[in-house]
Amino acid sequence: MLDRNSLTTGQLVREACRRGTLTEQTSGLAAGFAQANLVVLPQDVAYDFLRFCRANPKPCPLLDVTEPGDPVPRQVAPAADLRTDLPRYRVWEYGQLVEEPTDISHRWRDDLVSFVIGCSFTFEAALLRAGVPVRHIELGRNVPMYRTNIPCQPAGLFHGPLVVSMRPLTPADAIRAVQITSRYPSVHGAPVHLGLPEQLGIRDLTQPDFGDAVPVSATELPVFWACGVTPQAAIMTARPPLAITHSPGCMFVTDLLDETLAVG
Repeated sequence: MLDRNSLTTGQLVREACRRGTLTEQTSGLAAGFAQANLVVLPQDVAYDFLRFCRANPKPCPLLDVTEPGDPVPRQVAPAADLRTDLPRYRVWEYGQLVEEPTDISHRWRDDLVSFVIGCSFTFEAALLRAGVPVRHIELGRNVPMYRTNIPCQPAGLFHGPLVVSMRPLTPADAIRAVQITSRYPSVHGAPVHLGLPEQLGIRDLTQPDFGDAVPVSATELPVFWACGVTPQAAIMTARPPLAITHSPGCMFVTDLLDETLAVG
């Protein structure tokens, strides 16, 4: 049985994925190492997606973009292989989810471009160091994620709603979380919304679109951050012939240290 506590670096997490022993969510693993979302697209639509990321930096903060056909994210983990080093992937054809493999080598092509996008799991370590609780880590669950009624800025083929992740916090902890996460703009930065989920078009916090529900007490606010699952919503809307992403919560763990992404 895999000991999650032994996965203390990005390299160890990636090796466990490559062996097939880690196939579940990565929240709380390799504390101090930046985690990332993944989007892989054919070269003929990759420029439109690059423009989409540039137009929507809160949900899509780019950490690395590979050359066509190269599975190595050389800026963030030069010994990694994006075909094998995530716990689980999603394969999309014309916007439909067709497969959730733990390895995408059989799907790899010479024209594929990979986008490594910052993930809010990175700032969770900073929250925990400051004594701000992170409910889904406490419960051993995946973070809850929700589609909103806020449209992203379209770019070429790509458009769709903003997706947010949610962490319940007391008002005092929410203020501290805003201060802490504002230092990490390349991994979604400060929250986009506090409380009043109905203003985002979210009707029921117990029914997330992705991830797992977590309890929110009467003394807590649901605090919402822009989420790197937003590209998956854009892929469902744009319907490219092929796209590959991470499975929600099953992130790529880089060699970058969280603090190298902090500003101020």
